[in-house]
Amino acid sequence: MAGDDDGPKLAWALFDTIIAQSERDRRTNPWATDNNDELRYQPDFETLSVLLGVPIFLGSVSQSGLLAIAVDVWISYELRRAGFHPDAVWPRATTPRVLPRSLALFAERIPVQLRDQVVARYDHQNGNISKSVAAPATARILGKNYVKQVDVVISDWSTGPELLISTKRMDASYSNNALNRVEESYGDAKNLRLRHPLAALGFVFALSSGIYTKNRNLVPKLKDLLSKLGQEDDAYHAVMLVMPDYVSVMAEQPTDAVGLAAEMRENIDAVIARIPVVGILLDESPHDIAPATFFEKMIVRVLNNTPVDFHEPARALRNTAAKAK
Repeated sequence: MAGDDDGPKLAWALFDTIIAQSERDRRTNPWATDNNDELRYQPDFETLSVLLGVPIFLGSVSQSGLLAIAVDVWISYELRRAGFHPDAVWPRATTPRVLPRSLALFAERIPVQLRDQVVARYDHQNGNISKSVAAPATARILGKNYVKQVDVVISDWSTGPELLISTKRMDASYSNNALNRVEESYGDAKNLRLRHPLAALGFVFALSSGIYTKNRNLVPKLKDLLSKLGQEDDAYHAVMLVMPDYVSVMAEQPTDAVGLAAEMRENIDAVIARIPVVGILLDESPHDIAPATFFEKMIVRVLNNTPVDFHEPARALRNTAAKAK
């Protein structure tokens, strides 16, 4: 098993490689028309399935928080697929995970020798977790009454937050914690909405299929609460329920992490090929809280709330698919 210190390092290395492979191999427009001639966003669930297998592969599941990070990495990947600038979407695909786009542009435009010195100043690492003030490890956003860590963000100094997504995962203690997680999100939504009314505000709940064996009767209530969470005027603009099917892979023996780092340096593709693929129960997410609906609402809201010369690649992708109807 991966140790407490090694787990995040190994996981981020695997996450980054998986995302780099997906961005290279799946360069297709995520927008397309469905059988009813409606323009729909098509999430890349294959990439999510592999990302969700990384914590299981490392033997770091419920305590490490890596399952939640896997979902964050996937969401930010989807926003880049949709055409948003890589430096504007946090967590970024490379370290540091949170970096103002203006600072990234500045570093790109200075001589290489000086650039290395500048980057070394703001990209202090500790297991791929930055401690720099200019490039912190996580995005902390000031709401009306308190600062809130937000998991996926589109922002820049010149615009402020344009998209804010909070993610929660639940793979155990369903009866004690599941409803509390949803109820707590109401307060977080109001705190952020009151200071950033134009930002697209989203909530993602990753609920393990294990709930069907532990507390099946709770599922309808959770789905109802999540649906209503996206209908309130002062709450979230969009809500997603994604249900990974961990049950079929959680019992597998996790990979021994001894020597894994060296193996990854030699042939990381071979290591990724051994990662268990986690199924996604797509039919369990009602239409209004389905992943495709979530991305559609969030992306369109960002585009509608900005001038036409902002996010031009994202607009072009969507317009191209619309014209093909």
